[in-house]
Amino acid sequence: MTDLLEKAVEAVRRMPPADQDTIAQAMIGMTEIGSAGDIDPDHLQDVLDAMAEIERGEYASAEEVSAAFRSFER
Repeated sequence: MTDLLEKAVEAVRRMPPADQDTIAQAMIGMTEIGSAGDIDPDHLQDVLDAMAEIERGEYASAEEVSAAFRSFER
């Protein structure tokens, strides 16, 4: 496991169980995507922007991620 992935897993460990499950489902879904050729062209720039943020070390805190997921609750 890379250092970056270990940091991500540690951040997820601090989240509530329901949020952890959501992240896990997203990760599993991403492993099924395959290559960049599978990314919808309408979303490619967003993906590239996110990857650049990661390279710069710009991460959301566990609190920010939890708040984002809560915003989708009905």
